[in-house]
Amino acid sequence: MSPLAAGLLMALTTIVVLATGIPVAFGLGIVAMGFLVWFEGFYSLSFIGELFFSGLSDFTLVSIPMFIAMGAAVASSPAGADLYGALERWLTRIPGGLAISNIGACSIFAALSGSSPATCAAIGRMGIPEMRKRGYPDELATGSIAAGGTLGILIPPSVTMIVYGISTGTSIGRLFMAGVLPGIMLTLMFIAWSVYYAKRHGASIQQITQHFTLREKLERAPRVLPFLLLVLGILYVLYGGVATPSEAAGVGAMLCFVLVAVIYRIWQPRKLWAIVKSSTRESVMIMMIIGAAALFSYTLSSLFITQSVAEWIAALEVSRWVLLAAVNLFLLVAGFFLPPVAVIVMTAPILLPIITQAGFDPYWFAVVLTVNMEIGLITPPVGLNLYVINGIVPDVPLPRILNGALPYALIMALAIVILSFFPQIATWLPDLLMG
Repeated sequence: MSPLAAGLLMALTTIVVLATGIPVAFGLGIVAMGFLVWFEGFYSLSFIGELFFSGLSDFTLVSIPMFIAMGAAVASSPAGADLYGALERWLTRIPGGLAISNIGACSIFAALSGSSPATCAAIGRMGIPEMRKRGYPDELATGSIAAGGTLGILIPPSVTMIVYGISTGTSIGRLFMAGVLPGIMLTLMFIAWSVYYAKRHGASIQQITQHFTLREKLERAPRVLPFLLLVLGILYVLYGGVATPSEAAGVGAMLCFVLVAVIYRIWQPRKLWAIVKSSTRESVMIMMIIGAAALFSYTLSSLFITQSVAEWIAALEVSRWVLLAAVNLFLLVAGFFLPPVAVIVMTAPILLPIITQAGFDPYWFAVVLTVNMEIGLITPPVGLNLYVINGIVPDVPLPRILNGALPYALIMALAIVILSFFPQIATWLPDLLMG
């Protein structure tokens, strides 16, 4: 069997196995071991443990559970309520201001927590009922939160960027910087659509008449600013070369626990244990996926599938833009069915040499890949954010939530087009700050 035929068979088998609902890590591991035994015999099982461990031996991986713990501490505190309340008081009198508050709160909270579902849950529990109470359409109330939550995997510090950096050997600090301006651009595009949609349905939206004094507007700032300064500090030590990602993540997690304990009085052992338990569960899930993906990648390489696919694509006489369109389509479809971490560890090592050979920047490609993964978070059949929103407002049917989220998915697709024509949006800031 030729390597290309083996690769096609392996891809189809992976799709079928994962479609059964088996956890991604176990599905990848089963497929990888099955094909190794088929082509190389049972003796290949003797080094499975070593291969799995080698996928987890990178010290930079320590930063993942630390950043997850940092996000879990923020998500478990009233920081989301304070952030939302602070923005609402400043923007509530602007037409469509509540929608702007939702998107803004989502973008900032997503940067703090690094989790799309946590952002949807924290901001959605407050923002969606408030918007519906004031006459905002259900589609806008739910869709804006679902889309705003996706910003968590693009705006730094981002776990998916860390996984991409480890998988491709690229600088995590530079990846974080590359995600800043595209994250701001997407936030502004989301806000623009939300305001336009709100104005189009302005007749049914009730503007609040309550006036807040400057003191009331600044009332929650002391509780929110320390967390924002913590994120800025992490970015500074990373791109400034002061600390490694693992060191920055460890100190950031510790300071986050301290801030939560001091500001919100969350210091009881039971509450702290709940934070540690939830972050440990998510960290183990991601680590299992990374280890299984390392085994999967070894299988692809040992059967010469990776090399053959790269040579086949390189031999195609097509322009680099056609190649980029094909890669984006592939990533988009993969994001419909798999979580972002699984897609990155499986595809980034294969696609990056092809992309760089075509003349594209690896850090720009990381942003494009991440935006594709964001689209997958608000589109079926997986669409995790859609189900989180549906759990918050079960009386709103899932199709209506999807209708509200689809315009934002199209905006993300437009953002990919803009990034393709203006890659400096992703590369300018890291080049300026890191050379």
